[in-house]
Amino acid sequence: MDWIERMNAAVAYIEDHLTEDLDIAAAARVAQCSPYHFQRIFPLMTSITPAEYVRRRRMSLAAVELRDPDARVLDVAIKYGYNSPTAFNRAFQGVHGIAPSLVRLGGTTVKSYPPITFTMTIRGREELRYRVEEGEAFRVVGVSVPCEMNVEPEPNPILQLWEVAARTGILERLAELNDAAPNGLVAVMVPDPDSDLTSWRYILSAVSSKPVPDGMEEYTVTPYTWAVFPSDGGGPEAMGAIWERIANEWLPTSGYEYADGPDMEVYLDPVSLEEGQFELRIPVRRAQ
Repeated sequence: MDWIERMNAAVAYIEDHLTEDLDIAAAARVAQCSPYHFQRIFPLMTSITPAEYVRRRRMSLAAVELRDPDARVLDVAIKYGYNSPTAFNRAFQGVHGIAPSLVRLGGTTVKSYPPITFTMTIRGREELRYRVEEGEAFRVVGVSVPCEMNVEPEPNPILQLWEVAARTGILERLAELNDAAPNGLVAVMVPDPDSDLTSWRYILSAVSSKPVPDGMEEYTVTPYTWAVFPSDGGGPEAMGAIWERIANEWLPTSGYEYADGPDMEVYLDPVSLEEGQFELRIPVRRAQ
């Protein structure tokens, strides 16, 4: 089963469990990847998070059922996992823009979100450079910020971290700590072990064997096979475009799949988030 088939199987699992206490980790297992990577890849391929997809699908089905004049709003709310009418009303209005009690009235407009289907599309007009290499374990030292999979907060905590690091001299301190490859600044993205599956940590760091300075932390990256995607710069916009191409073009056709490890962004010129060359690195293994 290839990557596209596994993602479709994961969506089929979600569709089969929309009226249950849905376990995103179980959907990730169907896709044969970690919950962390499933929740990172899904938005790159669909532009919405798994949680938002589930909410839209549930509210689409709820709107159909509420057209029945005999349907009770509370019964429909409970069916789709909302024990509180207030929570259901908020979710329904967030999708459809009207209260669920108004659906049975004539002339009301609701939205329909059909099930997602992943397919291969004709792409590849532009090259996507990469290499595959074996990596040894290494230790990074730096500062981190928690992030949420299912929300896009404003202001962005990652951009805030870079701004603070630049303003307070942390970037220069990290450059001084760097004493091994990969050289430059290294952003390591890992699941948050102290939280649920919707949280992860962004660690802005440098590879170093030196003592950990006050206010910083360390993290050990174990050995992996890495798919490395170099870029000549372009800032967050260029980086986001490469992440999308990895998810939509490279993974489905490469003969590799995600291994259960951290993603990394390596800034080869430790200047700022907006400047210089960078590499994206994902842990991979041969596709099953």
